[in-house]
Amino acid sequence: MEPMKLSNDNSATVVNNSGNFRIIQKSDLPQTIKIKYFDPDMPRMEITVNGDWIDCRAAKDYDLDPDTFNLDNDPILIDLGFACKLPPDYEAHLAPRSSSFKRWGFLVVNSVGVIDESYCGEEDHWMLAVYPTRKAHINKYDRVCQFRIMKKQPGIIFEEVDHLSDNSRGGFGSTGVE
Repeated sequence: MEPMKLSNDNSATVVNNSGNFRIIQKSDLPQTIKIKYFDPDMPRMEITVNGDWIDCRAAKDYDLDPDTFNLDNDPILIDLGFACKLPPDYEAHLAPRSSSFKRWGFLVVNSVGVIDESYCGEEDHWMLAVYPTRKAHINKYDRVCQFRIMKKQPGIIFEEVDHLSDNSRGGFGSTGVE
């Protein structure tokens, strides 16, 4: 039995070993990210079973020190040791790991990095821009951040109206207030 049949209507039929099948969209099939590592010893990225974010590592040692950092300077750029080509119509969202602040005390400037599919050249190293809040040392190959890919936002049309809805949640900061 053939495991998968692709059709021209943007869907695929997947058949498992027991003969059951389901229809999925082609866009739900695994996407390929072409990646170029700049260090042959850099641990290779892998998908974990406990989440769908992919860990990124520091490509070298970094000493973070808020006393040598000032707001007139550019942020500290942590080289992640790779460049890649995202699938068409995708972008990557780069964010700190949940343990990053606890371990190293840095904040990611702009809170999240967005990398679009056009950032895909030989020199387009992925970097994490950080602001240190305390002295810390990041070791080469430490997992410092994570990313995931997302479909690009579809076309948007804004329709101006005088009234939205009779339903209101109570405004900013109102959820969870008893």
